[in-house]
Amino acid sequence: MCGRYQIDDEVSVEIRSMIEKIEQKTAGVTLKRGEIYPTNLVPVWMPVNGQPEPEAAVWGFPGFSGKGVLINARAETVPDKKTFRACMEQRRCVIPASGFYEWDTGKNKIYFRNPHEEVLYMAGLYQQIDREVRFVIVTTQANASMLDVHNRMPLLLRKEELKDWILDERRARGMLAQEPYPLEKFCEFEQARLPFL
Repeated sequence: MCGRYQIDDEVSVEIRSMIEKIEQKTAGVTLKRGEIYPTNLVPVWMPVNGQPEPEAAVWGFPGFSGKGVLINARAETVPDKKTFRACMEQRRCVIPASGFYEWDTGKNKIYFRNPHEEVLYMAGLYQQIDREVRFVIVTTQANASMLDVHNRMPLLLRKEELKDWILDERRARGMLAQEPYPLEKFCEFEQARLPFL
């Protein structure tokens, strides 16, 4: 699962450049920075005229019966599940982030990031709904660096895989089964457990 992530455009030149390009070409659009929540408007890489281009998109497909939003899609089921099948075939995107958050069983908020790069890239699917681009993050089974916190994590892509994920359906389907690379984790605060008096 991935329910929050971070965009730090002060650290990442790539993400800052994406945001500036989107805001310049789309008058009146301001993208969210910092901690990203579902329904925020953020930068993603999408196919435009046969090339990956930065575009603005809202995190979350509308939920069933108009309630809430769907924010994740399981890599194991996206090729077959009705909600995501057409997106997997034709509408794949990449979500750049500085890192993402998950909560452990003690309700401690843990931050995960790529130890070797300023940006990590999460595989996504998108659709257009009422003139608005909406996306979900594809998740997979957790690797060893994540497993003690949660059993799911985003499907991570390496920079050299972005174009294939977005533009090449056959290769993208192969990426659904790959294990994400190891991550670093940080816990800023630990939940205090106080005994009853």
